[in-house]
Amino acid sequence: MKEYILAHDIGTGSDKAVLVDFSGKIIAAATAPYPTFYPEPAWVEQNPEDYWKAVCRTGREVVEKAGIQKSQIKGIVFSTQAQGVIPVSEDGTVLYPNITWVDGRAQKQAEHIMNRVGGKKLFTLFAGTPIMGKDCIAKITWLKEERPEIYAKTHLILDVNGYLKYKCTGRMVTELSGASSYGLDLKKKDWMSVFPLVGIDMNRLPPLVASTDIVGGLTREAAAETGLMEGTPVFGGCDDVQAATVGSGMCGDGDIHIYLGTSAWVAACSRTADKFKHGAAAIQSADKEMNLIAGITESAGANIEWLKNQFFRKEMEELGDGIYDYMDSVVADIPPGSDHLICTPWMLGERCPVSSTTTRATLFNMTMIHTREHIMRAMYEGIGYNLRWILENYRQDYGFRCDNFRIIGGGSLDKGWMQIIADITGKHFAVVKDPRNAGAVGAAMIPLIGLGVIPSFAAAKEFVPIEREYHPNPENAAIYNKLFQDYKNVYHSLEKAYRQANSARFEGTDQE
Repeated sequence: MKEYILAHDIGTGSDKAVLVDFSGKIIAAATAPYPTFYPEPAWVEQNPEDYWKAVCRTGREVVEKAGIQKSQIKGIVFSTQAQGVIPVSEDGTVLYPNITWVDGRAQKQAEHIMNRVGGKKLFTLFAGTPIMGKDCIAKITWLKEERPEIYAKTHLILDVNGYLKYKCTGRMVTELSGASSYGLDLKKKDWMSVFPLVGIDMNRLPPLVASTDIVGGLTREAAAETGLMEGTPVFGGCDDVQAATVGSGMCGDGDIHIYLGTSAWVAACSRTADKFKHGAAAIQSADKEMNLIAGITESAGANIEWLKNQFFRKEMEELGDGIYDYMDSVVADIPPGSDHLICTPWMLGERCPVSSTTTRATLFNMTMIHTREHIMRAMYEGIGYNLRWILENYRQDYGFRCDNFRIIGGGSLDKGWMQIIADITGKHFAVVKDPRNAGAVGAAMIPLIGLGVIPSFAAAKEFVPIEREYHPNPENAAIYNKLFQDYKNVYHSLEKAYRQANSARFEGTDQE
């Protein structure tokens, strides 16, 4: 009989479960949503039990869809949203809702933490990056200061992945990539020593495991709830960015992939790079031997959706799902460079290639000749310039070659946009097969590596099939080289103006 891996991709709004065979093919999939709660401004919470209910529901559904025996499932794995804070008692009772990765309640604590160790500059020198109200260390401190009765009862603090592994196996652990969003010493592969310095008890942080480790077998109770076989191995898993890295196949030293979805990121694997530079974070990869340099662009596909909704409503009504092909066709009629119109994509501020809470999107150099189609192409190009800037920083800051990368995510299905990115970056790259599901397949590949089906993380490159390749058109190099410099000049020229316009407006909030 064929054998399978059951992978759960626990996102911000839903669990997507996929049943994957040992060749990496998705056999069945199911999705279950769960609610998010906003009890106070900047507070964003979820009920961990809702994650478990979704896991139980989707797991049963994919097995039923595929028509397989539960004994054919040889591993369970979770890829999850990062930076969750879930305090639990010794018997596993959840003491407080998950304080999610988008929750920004702890800005005051973040500032106090940095002040306790000599201020922002000294803290950055010690920890590698300043912290803000969305960071786990600040949110744990908030819990200690604002909910002391909860903190006192807390046995361990789990992330989302750790909570689900506990529900499956009865073991409370944290996987290394999840720990790196809290504070992981990338060289020692252990919790950072900064925790006691800011008043957080190290004994409230769980033991660490690797992504490919078998944490335990499915308990009798968990088997009854999920409908799966008792004893089925549950693997360490990882956070979502790390799973997408594996799903892209780009796991070797210096390998780079780009994700294009609602947001975007450029991620590079490295054995040695461990510094935060120009908004790029150094975190743990799913591969214990590799770090991951991740530069996140806050808004990418979301900008395209905004433009579609604002300027193409009539065509949306007429064409339905065909609207994207239509938009591609009209963009193709606009010359490369959009007749020197530049659109910066910073609708939500930016993290990388520049880190700013006050920067916002800007249309620059508009004239009477420009149309909505020019704005559309300029938006595609603006995201391309942003990606080129991150790649340029990676070459200068880390010595990465930035050649022959891969692109995943729903945005990579847009052929017109991909060619624009090839022309702007001047790089050859490939799009993987089924790029929307790269994260889910990447999660499933981790147990396959742990079981020895895939010999190593480096072998993922050959395991993941390529759908299409793109090459830059040399005829467009001159205009895009010129406009890329103009694009950077727009930011540097307006940086002070953005700050003056928006600092007071955003005062007391966390916009990153």
